[in-house]
Order: sequence, then structure tokens, then C-alpha cells
Amino acid sequence: FDKIKEPVILKEDSTATQQLAELEQLFANETDPKTKTMLETDIVAVRAGIYGENIILYELKNSHMPMYVLHDLYLEYEGFTAQIDFLILTRKCQFVVECKNLYGNITVNNAGDFIRQAGGKKEGIYSPVTQGTRHLELIKKLRIAQRGNVITKTIFERGFYDMYRSVVVLANPKTVLDAKYAPK
Repeated sequence: FDKIKEPVILKEDSTATQQLAELEQLFANETDPKTKTMLETDIVAVRAGIYGENIILYELKNSHMPMYVLHDLYLEYEGFTAQIDFLILTRKCQFVVECKNLYGNITVNNAGDFIRQAGGKKEGIYSPVTQGTRHLELIKKLRIAQRGNVITKTIFERGFYDMYRSVVVLANPKTVLDAKYAPK
């Protein structure tokens, strides 16, 4: 870290671009109206995800902070998997960033549930906080498995949450987040 003054993007590509191309190909060849509608919905969601991640990547590239950035990581260990939008490595801490390009207004209630309201419709959405926590747990398992003995494993495990943090970034600037009743 002494040698870098700006962000270094170690991995910039994303599997979402390939996924989008595959969905568009399926859509072009599909004749069933119901299936076409489902594919169209998926295409819109993937495009929104790519757009949101590109916004975050732009901000990271232009942050002028010394850090290493890995985009779109897929981890697998002992049957558990995680798709991490961004892993940011700094001198003191590593950040697992979950990017959400959500539309509508989001309320986080006192139980930690995420509720989206858009177009007069309310719906629950999977908690990106829970998703980030799952990502951290997998990284922790992977890293502990790399440690040699019980002492180093214990020391690493005790200090893990001082070194690794989960962050959720809402990429859509029009999204309103109401988290006044959210648990810490």
C-alpha cells in the first residue's frame, strides 16, 4: 500500500454482461408470450444491476484513495457460495460491498425486514445486510481454513470483524431509504 496513491482495479469484468447476452439471445429466439415476458423482466433486472455496479465502479476509480478493488467475485467453499459485487482492500480493512440499484422507496422495519414501495405496490425484498453477512461468513471460513494451527486460527477469528466489514451501497440516487426503525 505504500506504493499506491490511487485505486488499483485488479478485476473489473463481470459475469453479468455474459448473463445479459445469454438472456437477450433466449428472448430473441422465444415464441411463447409468457416466457418472453419472464425473460424481459430478467433482462431489465440484469441491466439495472450492471448499471448500478458501473456507477459504483466509477466512484471507486475516482475516489483518489489507495485501495485495491476486485469486482464480481464468485467464491465457493464446502458447498457454500457467494457472489460478491466488490471486494475492496485497504491498508487497515477489507470491505465486502453489496451493490443494490433499487427503485422505489425502501423501508427497513424494526425486525430488519426490507420493504420496497413502488407504483402503489409494497413488497418484501431479500435483505442486502443478510446477504453481506453471509458473504463475510464464507470469507471467514475460507481464511480460517488457510491458517496453520489452532492458535493462529483463534487469533484470526477473534479479529476478523475488525479487519472485514460488509457495506451495502444503494446505487440509485432516487431511492429513498427509511431506516429510522432499523436495528443497528
